[in-house]
Amino acid sequence: MTPVEEKLLRRAIELAVAARAAGDPPFGSLLVGPGGEVLREECNTTVTENDITLHPELKLARWAARELDASTAFETTMYTSCQPCGMCTGAIERSGLGGVVFALSTEQLGALKPSTPMPDVRMHGPSLFDLASAAVDGYYL
Repeated sequence: MTPVEEKLLRRAIELAVAARAAGDPPFGSLLVGPGGEVLREECNTTVTENDITLHPELKLARWAARELDASTAFETTMYTSCQPCGMCTGAIERSGLGGVVFALSTEQLGALKPSTPMPDVRMHGPSLFDLASAAVDGYYL
């Protein structure tokens, strides 16, 4: 890790500390542009804004998808205090961001917090293939 990368990752951790001080889960992220400039910073606000989707990584991915052209987005790097969850990883992939540098891994985070079993979500399918595929067929050409 270069000194510049370390500085940016330290800033992500500072944002996590700020989120915790505000009453939110301790996660922070920033998006760095192709020239090394910080484009945007975000903290987790899931508690204070009462919205389970307000992870900082997701907020940055949504911002990038709205505000950056595809080639610029691909040249960005997100620095984040913890490895992005599945929801955020999906958003990062869809937004076309170029990379992610994180401090804590998912496994390391798990060792720091109590185990809370997630309820199994019942899923049934696939169903109605003909109708569902007709809605999608040809869209991705």
